[in-house]
Amino acid sequence: MKITFEKEAICTAVIPLFSGISNKNSFPAADGILIEAGADGVCVLTTYDFEKGVRVSLEADVIEPGDAIINAAKFSQTVRAMEGSHVTLTVDSKNCATIVSGKSSHTMSALSAKDFPEIPRLISQQGFHISGQILRNMISKCIFAMGVNDQRVVLNGLFFHVNGENLKLVSCDSFKMAVCGTNANIDALEDADKEFKFIVPNRSVTELYKLLGNATKEDDDVCIYINRKNIIFVMGDVIFFSKLIEGEYINYDRIILKNHRIMVYADRENLLSALERAALITEEKVAGSSGRSHVKLETGDGILKISANSGAGSAYDEVSTMREGDDIVIAFNNRYLMDCLRACTADRVRLSLSSALASMNIEPADPETEETAGDSELFMLLPVRMKD
Repeated sequence: MKITFEKEAICTAVIPLFSGISNKNSFPAADGILIEAGADGVCVLTTYDFEKGVRVSLEADVIEPGDAIINAAKFSQTVRAMEGSHVTLTVDSKNCATIVSGKSSHTMSALSAKDFPEIPRLISQQGFHISGQILRNMISKCIFAMGVNDQRVVLNGLFFHVNGENLKLVSCDSFKMAVCGTNANIDALEDADKEFKFIVPNRSVTELYKLLGNATKEDDDVCIYINRKNIIFVMGDVIFFSKLIEGEYINYDRIILKNHRIMVYADRENLLSALERAALITEEKVAGSSGRSHVKLETGDGILKISANSGAGSAYDEVSTMREGDDIVIAFNNRYLMDCLRACTADRVRLSLSSALASMNIEPADPETEETAGDSELFMLLPVRMKD
């Protein structure tokens, strides 16, 4: 195999490929890029770690067609270090790879393409189109609430529910939940089903989020194909694919409390700033302590009192609010509470509460006036028991 790439093109193509490589993999071929050079002048680069993978196609001067696996990290570092505008890769019959650019050359070991993990079938008639920017924004609201190593396997990922022109994403662990919906620009493929439900693993969601930021423009669509065990996201020349989590997602709608008797309205940025100041106490690690301390919220006349205590000291703050219902004193894990508020896009939020032991809902205070009118977002957080 012998191929000549434009240096800038190959450097750009390699970046998304790292989303298909896991640091925990001990299988050498899974740490590499499968390079397939065809006689038609198209070079296909693939990475796959048995759970998720990336495929990128780019034009190249294919002098001698062929295929081989080259370690991704070494290949990327070597190509970037070259000074020429073009890079020539040659792999001989003994799997010795030589990279030449200008007057520089570098050799490294390659592997046979036959050693590459078997890639799942990347073709399906079922799927839909959605704006890449909309999808990325929705993922940003839910990514923090996905479970990690939860005993309920279905919670270790992001739940997608497509119903007609509506898309809803849900993530949940033992403490928090995020639900985000949109009815904008969801187009099913021709002859495809109108309803889909699937769960994408958390590691795959994290890499997809990165790729959507790098590979899509505001007006670019992402084409999503679904088969029984895999999901495929096509973003221009980049294809990201992942295994799905098997199983039925929890009945999240039943868990969300809807008849709260206390409503607190606050400016999101002001509330978040106060919590960040309290984090100087709640996040401080003190020798002999059992872990992070909670933040306590107490309603008053037109204010929300925010306090925290730990072995490192104490903090107190006040935020102007409007309240409907009785006073309440409740405590939360401060980091989780800040994550919920950061994910919310509204300028003003509504905190819906019932008791010191019941979950709190965080929603836009005026959803009909938001720029995202027609969309929805809700964040639910369980409180912690107060020791003082």
